[in-house]
Amino acid sequence: MTDLTARWPLGLNRKTWPDRVLTLVMVLFALVFIDAWASQTLQAWPDVWRAPFAFITDFGLSDWILIPSVLVFALAAIALRLPLGRYRRAIYELGLVAAFIFIGVGLPGLVSNLLKRVIGRARPEHFLDTGTFQFQHIVNAWDFQSFPSGHSTTAMATALVIGFMVPRLFRPILVIAVMTGLSRVVIGMHYPTDVVSGFALGLIGAYAVRNVFARRRWLFANRADGSVRFRGVPNLTRLLRRWSYRAKV
Repeated sequence: MTDLTARWPLGLNRKTWPDRVLTLVMVLFALVFIDAWASQTLQAWPDVWRAPFAFITDFGLSDWILIPSVLVFALAAIALRLPLGRYRRAIYELGLVAAFIFIGVGLPGLVSNLLKRVIGRARPEHFLDTGTFQFQHIVNAWDFQSFPSGHSTTAMATALVIGFMVPRLFRPILVIAVMTGLSRVVIGMHYPTDVVSGFALGLIGAYAVRNVFARRRWLFANRADGSVRFRGVPNLTRLLRRWSYRAKV
């Protein structure tokens, strides 16, 4: 998964996808047997241990990244209708970056929210009353929207979307994403199976959006060797450097 230039993660392709899906199903099946134990054990940690996870869990909220990105995209779209001269290309690139972030994070999150409503799995707070396999399909409240974890989906998609464009940031943000997923179990909002499924959804969703952008040569390009490379934002970079230089002077 750390090869961010691969077309799909984990060696996934047309030939291997059935094996990868089977592996995911087997992992989730294995985790089912520790869902209750892990949930109850982590929730029983002392408050001083749980406090950092209660803080980091908000990284999985989508508002902090979707709202700014859609606002930047809207402003860029409006600005492109104005006579901007030499700034036009830079603003176009800024709009593409904002669109990629919004779609790359928002689309997997949307799919996650739809799935959790259709599946309707009870959250851990109902464990003592109903166990780990109580469902209210489609028509349900938030406490029956446990599978998959939307926070985990958003956190993983965010790590990848940023990593595709700035690879050096991928690993530190990935660590935060994993901690976010763990936090969902610690604070009693999800089971491990919910978190792992959310990670998988965020992973595939981010790659899928990146590949669509690459086919249209928006920010990314498909190479002859099968890799997908970030084309960069040269005009935006030059503009920011120019402004930074002027600010220092």
